[in-house]
Amino acid sequence: MKSKVVKIVGPLCVVIFLVGCATGSGTTVVTGEPKVAVDPAIVKLYVEPPITYEVIGLVRAKSASGWTDQESMDYAVEELKNQAAKLGANGVLLSSTGVETSTYVGSMYTYGIGNSTYSIPVDYQSVNGLAIYVTGSNL
Repeated sequence: MKSKVVKIVGPLCVVIFLVGCATGSGTTVVTGEPKVAVDPAIVKLYVEPPITYEVIGLVRAKSASGWTDQESMDYAVEELKNQAAKLGANGVLLSSTGVETSTYVGSMYTYGIGNSTYSIPVDYQSVNGLAIYVTGSNL
């Protein structure tokens, strides 16, 4: 009985840990001239380039935090805006969105059975774009 509980509770704890601790993560590559950081709330997303803008850098974010794909994408977009705002960008020209899959591999000792290895696939919603500073009347 004890080993059955460990077999179920062990992996379940890992899944809860991964979901509970997963937050949006992002990377930034500066390619232009950064500006003074701005509030992420003012950063707008663009699917078409505005008339006049300056590219500040490349931004990328991913998240597996949500209970649904849409919630995970919302967290990723929020992180993307945070990354762009740190560069002083007031916009992000989106270049791609999608799903990335990675695998969490671990091992655990089960009393009476020994060591066992498990793997848990984790899907991340990802979003990429150009951090831009939009000028003129097309804000």
